[in-house]
Amino acid sequence: MNYYKGVYKKHTNSSSISLDFYTFIKIKLMLRSHFLENCIEAGTDEAGRGCLAGPVTAAAVILPHHFTNVLLNDSKMLSEKNRLLLKPIIIGEALSFSVTHLEPLLIDEINILNASLKAMQESILKLNVIPNHIIVDGNRPLLSKGSQKNKIGKIFTKEELQILNSIPSTSIIKGDSKFMSIAAASVLAKTYRDEYMDLIHEEFPMYNWKQNKGYPTKEHREAILKYGVTKYHRLTFRLLKDKR
Repeated sequence: MNYYKGVYKKHTNSSSISLDFYTFIKIKLMLRSHFLENCIEAGTDEAGRGCLAGPVTAAAVILPHHFTNVLLNDSKMLSEKNRLLLKPIIIGEALSFSVTHLEPLLIDEINILNASLKAMQESILKLNVIPNHIIVDGNRPLLSKGSQKNKIGKIFTKEELQILNSIPSTSIIKGDSKFMSIAAASVLAKTYRDEYMDLIHEEFPMYNWKQNKGYPTKEHREAILKYGVTKYHRLTFRLLKDKR
């Protein structure tokens, strides 16, 4: 592979030897580019499933076959600095990408699992290149009847359902740590959702969403107890520890 060339070099400086050795190891362990070869393949993933507030956000990404990046991994394994470093690289090199936010009202209507799948479905439909195959992070099939039973938000047309049903998909457990396109989707979903939470933090700063991003931290739950819920909270979730 041509990206190995020049990576493992000998230097007199011991720190240079260490750096190049670990770079070489990282490349050896780098994520796979595609699940299926010789086809246009989209990876899709979501962020924010476990949050008490804010949207569940999904992204879909089609990467070129030549794409490589030693830093790219599951967004949960990356620092915020590295996610923000990767974001423009993914956007700039992707053949196509899209991002979808689904709001708490819809999450409460069809449940978080179905909303996550629906967000990924909507992201696939937004791509300006129709993929031949889709790889999905997780163990659930991309298409589920429950994800299409919503009465609020986007209702799929017959043509959109035909497109979704015509594209084969493969669900891969921990796919975001195995395949580049899923990892890229996880980075975009996370960074775009974080931006969204930073924005609504300005409207309700007492919940400190700029820091906790809507996750069930002690501080967030104490703020819910003190100030109550907002339009951004998921009412079907266990917002307080003693609430069942």
